[in-house]
Amino acid sequence: MIRIVIADDHTIMREGLKRILDGAPDIDIVGEAIDGFEVLNRVRQGDFDLLLLDLSMPGRSGVELIRQIKSEAPKLAILILTMHEEEQYAVRAIRAGAQGYLTKESAGTQLVGAIRRVAAGRPYISTEVAEQLALNIMMPNEALLHKQLSDREFEVFSLLVGGKSITDIANSLHLSVKTVSTHKTRIMQKMGMHSLSEMVQYAVAHRLLAPFKA
Repeated sequence: MIRIVIADDHTIMREGLKRILDGAPDIDIVGEAIDGFEVLNRVRQGDFDLLLLDLSMPGRSGVELIRQIKSEAPKLAILILTMHEEEQYAVRAIRAGAQGYLTKESAGTQLVGAIRRVAAGRPYISTEVAEQLALNIMMPNEALLHKQLSDREFEVFSLLVGGKSITDIANSLHLSVKTVSTHKTRIMQKMGMHSLSEMVQYAVAHRLLAPFKA
């Protein structure tokens, strides 16, 4: 039996995941968490095998949360389930210690298989993510400007070039508008850019934007 904890701040999403997993006799949902603090409390209590983790939740979240979880429970398997499709999000999550990365759009058809694979100690990543991981090994970090960004800065950068306003980003990441503005300033300084237009051009050139959908 694979004992899992679902960490997502949206009730509808958690209920949907439960329905998907109802038909899997070897998977048992033993707990839930709605923010980073609850996740860490659940991890410290232990007694489960796999954490199904959303990247964006109130409190500590994202790659920072993954790193803390792995420092406290190095053997706990983590499967990321997120709305972010960009491979760079996945690369950073995997490098932080996650064993798998799945978009919420794919959950209906791939979630059960992904949980079984990660619980068995095997990675669950797409071909595109595997290619990005290989490129990260072959290319020095300083070769690409966006690799100089912290994980949070890269998250803000991706949302900015994707057309989100500072207020939208603040709401999405559960940060203050002032904090997001500070991140934007630091991003532009690190990348040597002076406008959002330059950032968008860079993102397009380096294929950091999610494809447009009809």
